Amino acid sequence: MEEYKELAQALKRGAASLACGNYLRRMSSIQRQSTLTAASYSRLKRKYEKIEEIFVQSQCDWNQTFLVLLFRSMDSSQNRDAYERLARLVPYRVIERERSSLRAIEALLLGTSGLLSVYRDDSYIRSLKEEYFYLAQKYELMPMRRREWDLSRCRPHNHPVLRIVQIAKLLVEHNFLVNSVLECKTCGDIEKLFGVEASEYWSNHFIPAQISSDIPKRIGREKCHLLGINLVVQFQFAYAYHTSKEELRSDALTLLEDIPAENNRFMRRWAERGVYATNAFESQALLQIATEYCGHELCEECPIYGYLMASKA
Repeated sequence: MEEYKELAQALKRGAASLACGNYLRRMSSIQRQSTLTAASYSRLKRKYEKIEEIFVQSQCDWNQTFLVLLFRSMDSSQNRDAYERLARLVPYRVIERERSSLRAIEALLLGTSGLLSVYRDDSYIRSLKEEYFYLAQKYELMPMRRREWDLSRCRPHNHPVLRIVQIAKLLVEHNFLVNSVLECKTCGDIEKLFGVEASEYWSNHFIPAQISSDIPKRIGREKCHLLGINLVVQFQFAYAYHTSKEELRSDALTLLEDIPAENNRFMRRWAERGVYATNAFESQALLQIATEYCGHELCEECPIYGYLMASKA
């Protein structure tokens, strides 16, 4: 027991620098895979609990649950709460009734976001405002406040206005979006589903009434991959877990293995320890270890510690 205690203390001392990567790097391929699988499952289970919470808040409606998750997935953290609030203010049932018109969906989402009032007008923006005035009365909608959005440090391609109109196009193009998401089997399926291009007005606009270079505003491959990891796989896993569809749960894990590994500061820190993710299944496992175990010094609960204990037994 004293030996195990010393091991835990040593791991905690190196937690901030991901020193446990030295152990992970030296594992055999089978041991490494087993350790990463345990961490990846742990992350998926934790995400499932959050999705179940949203499912209950959405009156057990999978379409509304997915809508909330879709909006949340459009931002890593800066505006996640604002996106989620927008998805609740304009529920799926309203979008479903108006989805035959892209302009109506753009007006609903941009008008309710409160962002239409932030920028100058042109003829297109005025038409959206007129459309929103009618729709807001029809559905008793109230716009969000400007201060609910953090527009500082927003890169043009990730600006909330642009992301919202890309979401609008996605919702109009796919009648049964949840079904399409559940049917994704490969990374290519994800790119095909989410790689939508905003409507023509936005080809030379990033924000309203301000002309930019003429570039199609399509959701890029890297963003599609992140949506695959943080939305599609997690939704498939949660739906499969909730409905006891074992085949779908297995498909979700296979899909995660087909998506390229993330490239973020955590993966770069692992690389400094000689640990590299070959796909998103492994990068999600490494993210779980870094944020949920190392980040909170919960080394005794980490799969790496479990492996080291077993090897000393």
